[in-house]
Amino acid sequence: MLEVLDAWPVLPVILKSDDVLPSRLPYPKSDQRWDNILAALESEHYHRIRGIEISVRTNSRWERFAAAMQKPLPELTHLQLSASDVVLVLLDSFLGGSAPHLQELRLTKISFPSIPKLLLSANGLVKLSLLDIPDSGYISPDAMATALTVMTELESLQFGFRVPRSLPDPASRSLHPPTRFVLPALFRLEFKGVHEYLEDLLARIDAPLLYYLHIRFFMDLDFNLPQLHRLIGHAEEFKELDRAEVMISGDLTRLALTSKTRAKCEPELPLTLTIIYEELESQLSSLAQICSSSFPLISTLKGLEIWGDEGPPSDWPVVMEGARWLEFLDPFAASSLTNLYLTNDVALHVCSALLELSRERVTEVLPALQKLFIFDEYPSEGSRKAVAIFVAARRCSGHPVSVHHGPWSSGEGEDSEWEDGD
Repeated sequence: MLEVLDAWPVLPVILKSDDVLPSRLPYPKSDQRWDNILAALESEHYHRIRGIEISVRTNSRWERFAAAMQKPLPELTHLQLSASDVVLVLLDSFLGGSAPHLQELRLTKISFPSIPKLLLSANGLVKLSLLDIPDSGYISPDAMATALTVMTELESLQFGFRVPRSLPDPASRSLHPPTRFVLPALFRLEFKGVHEYLEDLLARIDAPLLYYLHIRFFMDLDFNLPQLHRLIGHAEEFKELDRAEVMISGDLTRLALTSKTRAKCEPELPLTLTIIYEELESQLSSLAQICSSSFPLISTLKGLEIWGDEGPPSDWPVVMEGARWLEFLDPFAASSLTNLYLTNDVALHVCSALLELSRERVTEVLPALQKLFIFDEYPSEGSRKAVAIFVAARRCSGHPVSVHHGPWSSGEGEDSEWEDGD
């Protein structure tokens, strides 16, 4: 390895472990490749290293690698470290405590409690990803926000914990609102953790150019999200979002917002809020709290889609009673929602819930609703009956709803020619 480096011109060096390389190419065997990587780090040519992409599976390899990374790498611009089967720890002296030229940093399942100090020296970061942070690597919202203040070029921030025990310390909270600063280039923000942590962090930052926002919350019974609502409301790109999609799965519930025009040209959803839970019982209540009347995009919604991943779980009829559906749908009373998209079994529960309202109140929950789309050309008898009674009640109230059966995908509706089934 050293002979090769001595023979080559003075060019940048990129180090990659076999885990991150295409398997179809004839690379050296794993042990030999690791010997080459470590030889380069320990040689006099370490100052030429421009990028490192390492995935580590054993503690023995990590110990030698971490020891070799205690000195500054003056040309390092890209660093990606991940642990596969073990939790790895970085010491305070990692990279000599400074990385002035770093543009991209990605750590996965790495414990690095002193990382805020390193980040303060990396004011040229464009992409920062700290994923699956273990308990031993906890970073307080205040320390994280302080590190972010220097990142005027940061475009992408991915930040998340492995477990829900990432609550900020109440004693560390100031009695006065923190000073807020702007991340002028940030267009992507992803977070996984408890909502209290995110609220503490967002109280300190603003991101007017935000284009993608993906949040994964661990389950809680009381979601209070004024800072998240503020961030969404200040992002100009989100003001065009007029469609909501709700997916209920076996271990999570996801709310996604998009628009018909945006969905056509971009495969990625611009805004998703996911709740990770172990029980179904409280999922709709939690989602209702997130979609409260203070949610800044509620009033602009035109379409709402609700579906169960691979069909509703068998215990839906037990835990998803009408009151919970009404609680979830209630914030949409402030919207101009005209189209509602439901899978067959969801239609049964939603329409049955709406029928629990009196005839005089049947239009209160979805006052602007005009079209109901049901994903099933052959709906069940229970679903068909519930829909028919709901449609009749709406007609009697002077707010008729047309029903359409058949396959649909997000964004369809206005231009469809499905058979009217009412």
